[in-house]
Amino acid sequence: MKSALPQVEKSAATLFASDEKHEHSYDSRIGRARRALRRRARLFVGLLILCLFYLTAIFADLLAPYDYRAQSRGEPLAPPTAIHFRDPQGRFSVRPFIYARRLTDPLERRYEELPESAFPLELFARGYQHKLFGVWPTDRHLFGVRGGTQEAASGVQEATTATPRLNLLGTDALGRDRLSRLLRASRFSLVVGPLGTICASLLGIILGCIAGYARSRLAEALLMRAADVMMSLPVLVLILAARAAFPLELPPMRAALLLISIFLAVGWAEMARLSRGLVVALRRREFVLAAESIGLTQTRILFRHILPNALRPLVVQVTLMLPAFLLAETALSFLGVGLQEPEASWGNMLAAAADPTLLAEQPLVLLSPAFAIFLFVLGVRLLSDGLKSKDV
Repeated sequence: MKSALPQVEKSAATLFASDEKHEHSYDSRIGRARRALRRRARLFVGLLILCLFYLTAIFADLLAPYDYRAQSRGEPLAPPTAIHFRDPQGRFSVRPFIYARRLTDPLERRYEELPESAFPLELFARGYQHKLFGVWPTDRHLFGVRGGTQEAASGVQEATTATPRLNLLGTDALGRDRLSRLLRASRFSLVVGPLGTICASLLGIILGCIAGYARSRLAEALLMRAADVMMSLPVLVLILAARAAFPLELPPMRAALLLISIFLAVGWAEMARLSRGLVVALRRREFVLAAESIGLTQTRILFRHILPNALRPLVVQVTLMLPAFLLAETALSFLGVGLQEPEASWGNMLAAAADPTLLAEQPLVLLSPAFAIFLFVLGVRLLSDGLKSKDV
């Protein structure tokens, strides 16, 4: 009996250790599953934010209640329009409505509502003419004022009349609807930055692949030293210098092409360094050596075997470059060398926030382009963080 006790104790200890090991492995699997779920959630939220922004840019004319360039001379620097559900007698209305207003004190920018002129709001209201998707002409907008005059719908308004205008973010110094300009500005800002990022990334990947897979040491040395020189320069100062060499008055299309070209010239170096390092690390892997042994061409090996395995870090790097180019475009427009008035971009809308008096009166309204930039950059970073995981 005494000789059997150590064996029983040993088997019990072994069983207890195996239970602890099984419990530890189970907890580690649960932890990995939770981390993967969090990464997938960040990826989904980032994609959702970016999709909402680009849908807003596509349907900007449908969402905007007024023409972003039209002025209402009777409402300069007007506060956001108040939406009511009760009339002066206290009666509740299911349909929201607004009151016409007029400027009573130009110096204090004080406005007075006219309770005797109430105008209900409606969906798919009539307004200025625009082309849906650039093809189908229509005058319908997502929301607007029912019974408003054609002048109020188009944004043309004299200084002596009171009109029912729905300005959810108020108006700027020229009486233009800030919400309409914010929606329209998303087109320029969300096209120039991503296109510049894609072009710079493609050029950097091509040059990095040439430097990393080429047999010529001279070509690799020249390309990488050029990349080192570009990376050592201050990017924003270089962009400002390049933009200052061209006329300020440029049409939106030419301004967009110019900014994309500048981003292409200054943004390829970082991607070239990364892609060159990935190609050098992968070119001696077993699958590449096997592809070379069966006689595949270098181009086929590079594009069919090496680049697909380097795709994930390259995509992550693209998502890191995108906010930088978006902020660079915004800085150019804020400094007055980007898109020019009367066209709208997030940068030239932020220029109004440089007035401390207006900023103290309407901080949320004036900083609405900054909030849009913050949300877009947040979506890009969430997408980048989700793509870093191999479980996605």
